[in-house]
Amino acid sequence: MNTLLLAPELFNRDGGISRMLRLYLKGLCELAGDDDRIQFVCLNGGAAPSEDLQKYADAHLAGGDACGGGKIAFVWATLRRGLASDRVICGHIGFLPLVGALSIVRPRLEYYLVAHGIEVWRPYSMVERFALRRARSIWCVSEYTRQQVLRYSGLPAEAARVLPNALDPFLDVSNRKPAAFAAPVILTVSRLSSADAYKGIDHLIDALPAVRKDVPGARLRVVGTGDALPALLERAARLGLAEAVEFTGFLSDADLSAAFDQCRLFALPSEREGFGLVYLEAMSHGVPCLGARSAGAPEVIDSHSGVLVDYGDVAGLATALAGALAREWPEGPILERARHFSYLRFKDRLASVLQA
Repeated sequence: MNTLLLAPELFNRDGGISRMLRLYLKGLCELAGDDDRIQFVCLNGGAAPSEDLQKYADAHLAGGDACGGGKIAFVWATLRRGLASDRVICGHIGFLPLVGALSIVRPRLEYYLVAHGIEVWRPYSMVERFALRRARSIWCVSEYTRQQVLRYSGLPAEAARVLPNALDPFLDVSNRKPAAFAAPVILTVSRLSSADAYKGIDHLIDALPAVRKDVPGARLRVVGTGDALPALLERAARLGLAEAVEFTGFLSDADLSAAFDQCRLFALPSEREGFGLVYLEAMSHGVPCLGARSAGAPEVIDSHSGVLVDYGDVAGLATALAGALAREWPEGPILERARHFSYLRFKDRLASVLQA
């Protein structure tokens, strides 16, 4: 069996999609039989660093192309490798029409779509609907995303299955300190883009004055970059929070790990999280999470690992933040929730959906 993985990027960015597709590459290699070969094609980025390939692939990896953002190069590489493949894992719906066309030329080709979230919560073009109908299965990161795919595609229920995201096994939390010793710091991690206003970072800033009345010394630490940063800085200053809100910019994995250890609560009250991989990263440090009662977040955060609030309810958000900061959170249930989404469980689930 020759399998081709198509990805927007794998090793050149650290967004949730690239993190997860790295785990797909790792899982496909580890599940491969003696004569199976795995290949990949990435639209963005350059050649994969050898140390990353050693971590996420093995001897079953037969090659890969990183196209540096060149669409023509991506199409050519996909056709070249796809015509010699028996199975394609399509890592983004944007590539699905190309894979659907490839299946016409190669009728025995099996292909699967990984549906991450917001990119599939919409009506589909005629070409996309054609390609969706020909897919062997659609793997959705949450039940919410599965319902949206079925709603807009008109496909039968069995066409889409839930395959949740997972923690990267190489995230090292062995040297962390217990979150119980952390100061009353609320940590959030997000792209600070005007196009991603639904993440709710502005709501966290608006809620902080009320939180500080109940929890003196409470602070908000914002990790991320983007074009919305100047407006968020101005918002914090207008509310007299210039000293209480810290914008760190981008943090490396090691620095982000330290930031998780230094906070008491992770909060991302986003309206449109397909899953929320960053919640799991916080939980792996024993840190409770706050999310919005919306989209895929309720499937990740349970009552033992955090709290949920209505999106856009700033007063309710302030009450929930203060309550979560003041509460003692047993570490065991939080870590157990993170283990529910471990890489080993992901690999078992991947094997199951491939065999279905």
